[in-house]
Amino acid sequence: MSSTTTASERARRPAKTSADTRLRTAVAVGIGNFMEWFDFAIYGFFAVIIGQTFFPANSSPTVAILSSLSVFAIGFLMRPLGAFVLGPIGDKHGRKTALVLSVILMGSATFVMGLLPSYAAVGILAPILLVLLRCIQGLAAGGEWSGSAAYLVESAPHNRRGLYASMISGTAALAFIVGSFVALWINSALSADAVASWGWRIPFILALPMALVGLYIRMKLGDTPVFEALKDTGSVSTAPLKQTGKSRKNLFAVLLTFAFSSVSGLGIYYLATYMNNHFTNALGLERIPALLLSGTGLFIYMIMCPIAGLISDRYGRRMPNILGTAGFVLLSVPAFMLFKTGDPVFIVLGVVILGACQALVSVTNVVLLVELFPAATRSSGSALGYNLGLAFVAGPGPLIATALVAATGSLLAPSWYLVVVSLVVLPILIKWLPETYKRDIFSNDHAA
Repeated sequence: MSSTTTASERARRPAKTSADTRLRTAVAVGIGNFMEWFDFAIYGFFAVIIGQTFFPANSSPTVAILSSLSVFAIGFLMRPLGAFVLGPIGDKHGRKTALVLSVILMGSATFVMGLLPSYAAVGILAPILLVLLRCIQGLAAGGEWSGSAAYLVESAPHNRRGLYASMISGTAALAFIVGSFVALWINSALSADAVASWGWRIPFILALPMALVGLYIRMKLGDTPVFEALKDTGSVSTAPLKQTGKSRKNLFAVLLTFAFSSVSGLGIYYLATYMNNHFTNALGLERIPALLLSGTGLFIYMIMCPIAGLISDRYGRRMPNILGTAGFVLLSVPAFMLFKTGDPVFIVLGVVILGACQALVSVTNVVLLVELFPAATRSSGSALGYNLGLAFVAGPGPLIATALVAATGSLLAPSWYLVVVSLVVLPILIKWLPETYKRDIFSNDHAA
C-alpha cells in the first residue's frame, strides 16, 4: 500500500474521533459562520436607519434605503478578492489559518461599524468609512463560507457529509433569527428616536465579544484530516490559484460553483436580508410584526436544513440541488403572491415555501464546494467560484429587488429576479452538475 493511500485511509476516520473533538469542531466552524451572517442580518434589519444615518438627511426614504443597500452590495465586490487572499492561505497553510483570519477581520470591521460617526457629524466621510468597513467585511466573508465548508466537511464521516454541511446553512439561519430578535428587542425597548440615534449600533458592537469567543475556539483546533494527509504526503500546493487556472477540470468546477452559488446566495439574501424590508416598506407592515414573521419563517427553514442534509446523504447532491433550483423557478411568484395578501399565516407559508427550496440548494452547495474540487486546491477553487457568484449575482439581489418594486410598483417584482437567475442556472445544472457524494475528498485526481 502506498504512503498516499495509507495517509488517506488513516485520515478518513473522523467518525472515531471523540465526541468532544467533533463538538469543538462544529462550534468553532459554527460561531464564525454565525458571525458572518449575523452581520448581514443586522445590516438588513437596520438598512433604513443606516441609510438615514450615513447619507444626506434630505434624501427620500427610497433613496436612503437604496443607498444603504448599495453599500451592502459593495461589500460583495470585495468577496472575490477575499477568495484570492484567503483561499490560497487555506490551501497552503491550512483551513484553520484561513478561518482564524476571517473571524478577526469580520469581527473587527463589524465592531468599528457600530462606532462610526453619522453624516450629520462628519459629512461625506461617514459613507466613505462605511464603504471601507463593508469592503473589509467582504474580504473576510470571501474566505468564511467556503473555508467553513472545507473545514467541517473534511472533518465529517464520509457518509454524513451532508448532515454536517447542514450546520453551516443552519447557523446562517440561526444568525438571522438571533439578529431578528435582537432587532425586535431594540425596537421594543427603545423609542424610535433612540433606535435611530444609537440603538441600532448595539448589535454591531456585540460582534466584538462574539469574535473573541470564535477566535479563542478556533485557535484551539488542529487542522482537518484532509489537510494533514496532504502534509503527510508532501502534496500541499505552493501555488493553488495557478494550479487551478492550469486545469480545465478545475476551471469547469469553478464555473459550476459560480452557477449553483448564485442561486443559493440569492435565495438566502432574499429570505434573510431583503424579506424584512419587503414586509415593512413594500407591504407596509409594522417593524415588529415584520420581524416576527420573518423570524418564524427562518426558524422553520433552519429545521429543514438538517433534513436536506440527510436527504443528500441518502440520495446524493445532484438531484436535491436541481429540485431546489427548479422550485425557485416555479414557486417564487406564488410565494410573493402569498406575501401580497398581508395575512400573517400566508406570509409565513410563503417564507416556508422559499425556505424549502433554499434548504435543498444551500446544504448541497456547502458539500459540493468540497466534493467538486481536488484536495490540494479546494480552498482556492471553491472560494473563487462561490464568491464570484455572490459578488455579481446574489449580493446585488436585495438592491435589485428594492429597485424593481420602486420602478414597477408591483409587489411581485422581486420574485422576477429570483426566477430569472434560477431559470438560467437550471439547464446548466441538469446538463453538467455531476453526482459527487461518493467521491474520495482526499484525492487530488478529481474535479467536475
